Amino acid sequence: MSNCPKCQQPVETQAIECPYCKTILKAYGHPGIPLYQASQDEFLCDRCTYHEDDSCNYSKRPYAKTCTLYYDKTQPLVMEETITLTPSNPIKIIQRWCYRNRALLLIIGLIGISLLIALLN
Repeated sequence: MSNCPKCQQPVETQAIECPYCKTILKAYGHPGIPLYQASQDEFLCDRCTYHEDDSCNYSKRPYAKTCTLYYDKTQPLVMEETITLTPSNPIKIIQRWCYRNRALLLIIGLIGISLLIALLN
């Protein structure tokens, strides 16, 4: 559960509006589109990554109190993945290589079939 940004009452994460103060919580009435809202005395653009790099084209910029594209500039854009270098099953390694290089394998297979047909004729 999350809290309503206006009345601070607990509401369900998929709720479209707050059942207490009727504040809209989701954009366009769709539960999958979050609507970010600023408090009474501040704006979202002050803390937004898109405002900082000047790629925002929102019409209410830089005084937006609500926004669907807000992204906190203190959060990393890409989550760092840790790569484990532990030796694993050789079959898994071959499967991963084949998956990454399936176009190359397709071309090699077509060349092999073509050569086999040419040698048999």
